[in-house]
Amino acid sequence: MKKYGFKQALVDHTLFYKRNGDDITLLIVYMDDMIVIGSNTNEIEKLRSYLAKEFEMKDLGVLKYFLGIEVSRFKQELFISQQKYTLDLLAETGNSACVPIDTPIENPNDRHMNAVNHILAYLKSSLGKGIIFSRHRHLDIIGYTDFDFAGAKLDRKTTSGYVSFVGGNLVTWRSKKQNVVSLSSAEAEYRALHHAITELTWLKILLSELGYGLRNLD
Repeated sequence: MKKYGFKQALVDHTLFYKRNGDDITLLIVYMDDMIVIGSNTNEIEKLRSYLAKEFEMKDLGVLKYFLGIEVSRFKQELFISQQKYTLDLLAETGNSACVPIDTPIENPNDRHMNAVNHILAYLKSSLGKGIIFSRHRHLDIIGYTDFDFAGAKLDRKTTSGYVSFVGGNLVTWRSKKQNVVSLSSAEAEYRALHHAITELTWLKILLSELGYGLRNLD
């Protein structure tokens, strides 16, 4: 890709990009799968032809399915979901006939398999749910974070999480138990903020590297 004039993103080494004036072409790689997108169809076709000469590959056309995520396109929006992935998971675990459940969590006890089956039943109830990406004419980065101080009853660790938005669209999210036991709610909050700010900073650097100026970082 570098020989072909592309640059490798510093914050994501699987992402390659090429700018030509206001146009940009991007390629992201995962194992032996890749996605090519851009603002200029001619540049995209040139890249496809170049890759076809260098590698034995199959062009699957417009993106519809990638790493378990289904993609649907509308005039001004993209919709992503994991309906097929969920159905496959239910089939593999023998839960295709389970009754859907509207809540994702129950209190696990010694019979942890019951909790697993409960989660699978919840997934079945959310097959049509997904995320919509719309154009909002800005690239503002906004993040939210929260935590439950010492919420884990067994080890008293805190679970913290964050969500981040770019241009009004949800792009990344995380919920994970903190690695250490916080001695105060202030300490737990600072740890939660640390993870959220790290993610927002990464997004800001990535967009700046791709040539998109940002008005603010909230």
